Amino acid sequence: MSSLYKNIHQDLIELCGKNDPKAQFKIYKLYYKAMYNSSLRIVKDVAEAEDIMQESFLAAFRNIKKYKGEVSFGAWLKRIVVNRSLDSLKKKKLELFPIDNELYKLSEEEDNHNLEYSEEQIAILKKGIDLLPTGYRIILNLYLIEGYDHEEIGSILNITSSTSRSQFLRAKKKLIQIISEKENQKML
Repeated sequence: MSSLYKNIHQDLIELCGKNDPKAQFKIYKLYYKAMYNSSLRIVKDVAEAEDIMQESFLAAFRNIKKYKGEVSFGAWLKRIVVNRSLDSLKKKKLELFPIDNELYKLSEEEDNHNLEYSEEQIAILKKGIDLLPTGYRIILNLYLIEGYDHEEIGSILNITSSTSRSQFLRAKKKLIQIISEKENQKML
C-alpha cells in the first residue's frame, strides 16, 4: 500500500489490509478512545457512541483498501465515525438545523473571540455546548473540537460552507447567551 501520507503505524495499517486480527486489534487500541469521544460528542449517548465506534472500526477494516493515504489514517477513520454518528441522528429523525431557511449574514468581525480559557471556563463551555440545539452543537464540535473547516463540514452535512459558517456564528452567539444566563442565575 503506497500512500501520500506516511502514517506512524503504516505497518499495522498494511497488515489490516491483509485481515490480520492482531494488527486490527492494535489499531483499535490506538484509536478507539478518540473515536469514541468524537461519536459521543455528536450523539450524546454512551451506548450509542460505543455501538457507532464498533461499527465504524468494522467498516474501516472492511474498506481499508479504499484508504488512499491522502490524509492520516486517524483522520480517515474519524470521518467514518462522524458520518456514522450523524447518520444515527438522522435515523432518529432529529432535525439538525431547526432554524428557518433564511440565512442571516453575520460579519466576520463578530468572529474575533480568540481567547484562552481556564479549566473551569472550559467546563462551563462544555456544559453550555451540551445545552445547544443539535445542529449548533454538531457544527461547534466539528469545527472547534474535531478540527474540520467549513468546507469539510459542508461536505459532511451536505450543506454549503457559508451555511456552516453562519450556523457556527449563530451557535457561538447562542452559547454566549446560554453561558451569560447561567452566570446571571448564579448571581441571584
